[in-house]
Amino acid sequence: MLNKHIELAISASLEAGKAIMDIYDSVIEVEYKDDKSPLTEADKRANTVINSYLKTASIPIISEENKQTDYELRKTWNKCWLVDPVDGTKEFIKRNGEFTVNIALVENGLPKLGVIYVPAIKTLYYGNAEEKKAFKAILSSHDSTINEVLNLSKPLRPKNNTSNKVEVVGSRSHMNEDTLDFIDALKNEGKDVEIVSKGSSLKFCLVAEGNADVYPRYAPTMEWDTAAGHAICNAVGIKVISKATNAPLTYNKENLLNSYFLVSK
Repeated sequence: MLNKHIELAISASLEAGKAIMDIYDSVIEVEYKDDKSPLTEADKRANTVINSYLKTASIPIISEENKQTDYELRKTWNKCWLVDPVDGTKEFIKRNGEFTVNIALVENGLPKLGVIYVPAIKTLYYGNAEEKKAFKAILSSHDSTINEVLNLSKPLRPKNNTSNKVEVVGSRSHMNEDTLDFIDALKNEGKDVEIVSKGSSLKFCLVAEGNADVYPRYAPTMEWDTAAGHAICNAVGIKVISKATNAPLTYNKENLLNSYFLVSK
């Protein structure tokens, strides 16, 4: 039996995924926000769907596509949802399939539950950080029921790496100087480094499911980009450590921008 909030987030993500793919399979029209980031009809529709589900839990919502609540009110929230309706809008526009729906439940600044849905391949990741359980389910339909999700779910298990080879997650869009320095440092330790590229929050999933060892993120991200992946990683013993504080990333901060971070055992 699943936690009721994870059930709600899974249902919301599947319904949002269906709406996203309706747009994906038609003409994608792109507009640009004030910060020059792209926005499509898929972002808007998925956001509407997700909000309609999550608001039934009477827990406040921070979504990339919602008007942000003033911090003076937000700081009184001990729980909130963090949502990115389409994480990897650039990947969506490129039609490479590497975009996700991210939904997380945060409590007292820490990610407790995370759901990441990859609608292009109908693959769902979800995890409960407190119960230390995370799963992956490859679905046949966006209309899958919770029981069907449960029946198809397989536990996520990160790598137990004892070899000299280190698989490093690199972004298709953000391989900058700091990341290259990190890779060079591994090579100087005598490690055999292999780069594994993925878009969006799938980079967290690669580490959580054992298809990579480490994900250095030395480029800007927002809280809604990372909270779901952070929860899923925590559920399988993977840490998400801020390079600014040397402690886990925290959420519902006054500034919703994350510091650089490292995802690893």
